[in-house]
Amino acid sequence: MFLLIVLRFCFTIFAFVVTNKGAGEVVPERGYKEYKLGDYSNWLQKRVNNIKNWNNIRSCLIDSKVCKSLADQNVNENVHQFYSNNLSPIQSGCCKPPTSCNFTYVSPIKWTNPSNTTSFTDSDSTAWNNNENDLCYNCQSCNGGVLQNIKSQWKKVAIVNIIFLIFLVIVYTIGCCAFRNNRMDNSYPRYKGYP
Repeated sequence: MFLLIVLRFCFTIFAFVVTNKGAGEVVPERGYKEYKLGDYSNWLQKRVNNIKNWNNIRSCLIDSKVCKSLADQNVNENVHQFYSNNLSPIQSGCCKPPTSCNFTYVSPIKWTNPSNTTSFTDSDSTAWNNNENDLCYNCQSCNGGVLQNIKSQWKKVAIVNIIFLIFLVIVYTIGCCAFRNNRMDNSYPRYKGYP
């Protein structure tokens, strides 16, 4: 049980250290935040930047139709209504181009390049594609949105882990006290005539 407590404690510390860094960036006049891969811990970045891992994540995002559901829910919205939406990190990072690209809104997952050039300084601007299977799934902002989602899930797991860890420590302490008291009772010899 002591080993289990130590392992849980180490995992909890690791989870808090790995998820401590990174947060969404508030965009003026938008109801959502935007996410960048570089804002998160190096350990998480390496896991998401791994091509095999990202291809699996990307296919899950496409299969779950996260962006399609966003488009279906907000199909009749104008640009101002869309900008006021509170999008999830994945919707913000993967389903639309970053605000810095200055694309023109057509629909939640359709955007046009105002300059019709490909000379962007932001790599996400060139990675954007209106195809439902592409969108911004190859963007750094999508990686950042996924990491934000992972970060919030890990924080929840770490909090539950702390509660379980406290429970284990209490049980372990009670067990140690009971074991010690039992040894002390057995170490004194009983004399005849005494209970």
